[in-house]
Amino acid sequence: MKTRVISGLIMVPLLILVYLGGYFILTASILVGMLGVKEFYNGFENVGIKPCHLIGRIAAMSLAVIGSLAQERTDVMMLWLAAFVIISMIYMFKIEEREMADSMATILGIVYVVFFAYHVYLVDITMHKIVWIIFITAFGSDIFAYFTGYLFGKHKLAPVLSPKKTIEGAVGGVVGSALCSTIFGLLVMPDMLIHCIILGIVCSPISMAGDLTASAFKRKMGIKDYGNLIPGHGGVMDRFDSVLFVAPAVFYYVYFVIK
Repeated sequence: MKTRVISGLIMVPLLILVYLGGYFILTASILVGMLGVKEFYNGFENVGIKPCHLIGRIAAMSLAVIGSLAQERTDVMMLWLAAFVIISMIYMFKIEEREMADSMATILGIVYVVFFAYHVYLVDITMHKIVWIIFITAFGSDIFAYFTGYLFGKHKLAPVLSPKKTIEGAVGGVVGSALCSTIFGLLVMPDMLIHCIILGIVCSPISMAGDLTASAFKRKMGIKDYGNLIPGHGGVMDRFDSVLFVAPAVFYYVYFVIK
């Protein structure tokens, strides 16, 4: 526990980038995407699947260019997505050396890691202040679930995927996420309070789904952590797995409900 807490505190300064927003958060989102997709592809290689690291890196770097020059141009973003899905399938053309799984893993890494991480920046340029909700719900839910489960947990939530997670911890995570989001709404966005509360409640289980999804992949890949970049937390994917699910949820809520 001590290592996790210390590592969590070390990451706090990274929230300065969230405060600054703009190109700072674009850079952070792309960096998470690049490091995360590398770890994700390494996990597949552990079970003999060989996604293309080069395609993943180029996808992330080109998305950084789009974020800098096109920003909210959804048509350009969809062109990017379609192009890299096609490129990833062309990667399979050398059929004597590559399998379908290599191509599919390449596509999955681009969409799940690179594109989902980019949604943090999309939220920032759409409604800057509410980008905090992504981290409040993802990290807040994780922290409250961890300590609630540690103190009161008795019933396993998903014993095969994540043996330490409990139903009591999950409930604590939802309550903690809702509480933190409500406080944020009252102090920072009182005119959006109801939306902050809704997102606090809804994004917590989405955050847990992101965490469990990453755990499911790790089980299939036969690894404990995606990496060792962050002491006590593993790699980038281990720390930001919940953010990868929450960021798109917040963006599309803002896009379809608030805007």
